[in-house]
Amino acid sequence: MNVVRCNISALRQGRWYEHVIRFVSGGLVTVLAGVIAMLAGPFWGGLFLAFPAIFCASSTLIEKHERKKKESKGMQGARRGQQAAALDAFGVVLGSVGMAVFALTILFGRSCSPSVVLGFSAVIWLFTAIVAWRVGRGILRWLSSGSPKHTL
Repeated sequence: MNVVRCNISALRQGRWYEHVIRFVSGGLVTVLAGVIAMLAGPFWGGLFLAFPAIFCASSTLIEKHERKKKESKGMQGARRGQQAAALDAFGVVLGSVGMAVFALTILFGRSCSPSVVLGFSAVIWLFTAIVAWRVGRGILRWLSSGSPKHTL
């Protein structure tokens, strides 16, 4: 079983401007969602707010860091960078599934007490996240056992 860990030292691996890019792109997506909510209503604004705000910036930065790591050891790092970015994208998909289920639970439970619906939605989100992670791991294992072109 894998243990999820938080590595604070990873913050030092990036340059200051890369963190600014992530912060600004996340803020811009949030502002865009607010503008959409004002123009088209809260349903559409909420839909766009669920977009993983820093994914665009983080995937390119992950690719760059992994590529540089390999190249610093005298190896070609392009493929490794692409694989790392692909795994990040796969994680975003799994997270988006959890958020969609959370939002649907809120939508269908809106006639109940807000605290009850929020608590129930959180439990459903946790369950969905665990199931999606396990299914995702199975898919990745299946893909990596196949032909070399699909190896992650």
